[in-house]
Amino acid sequence: MKKQEKIFFVENLTEELKSAKSVVLVNYAGLNVKAQRELKARLKEVDAKMLVVKNTLLKRAGEAAKVDDQILSDSVLEGQTALIIAENDPIAPLSVLGKFAKEFEVPQLKVGIIDGSFQENEALVKLSNLPGRDALLGQVLATLMSPSYGLVGALNSNMQKLLYILKAKAG
Repeated sequence: MKKQEKIFFVENLTEELKSAKSVVLVNYAGLNVKAQRELKARLKEVDAKMLVVKNTLLKRAGEAAKVDDQILSDSVLEGQTALIIAENDPIAPLSVLGKFAKEFEVPQLKVGIIDGSFQENEALVKLSNLPGRDALLGQVLATLMSPSYGLVGALNSNMQKLLYILKAKAG
């Protein structure tokens, strides 16, 4: 890249980092081109994208966007780094990454920022194993509704017993 292109790239990346709901850094070493395309396609389905970025340019853009210093440390920005940026749902791209990593054994999660809070590798792995937002909302709803279902069932069973007794007496 020429110097002017780098400046333009850093400015665009800075804006993307500022507006993102989640930013996850991954080490994509060992990911071939075909697998990389597959991962990008899966991420696109959940409104996320993968950018392969030079570590120095990422550091400049991160500093300009006032990203957490832990994410810009030299130990994190080591080796091949790709950014996963999500504009809408912060957890959906992590689920995609988790499933993809189990399937292909790459990429490896480094660190990330999810809804403004810094997350280490272990936390990202736990978040990637969570079911999707809709499934979690369904589980919460089922938990909230289960006592009322039990009450309705208990009340119905007593009514059914009474009905059986009346039918037996009538018949």
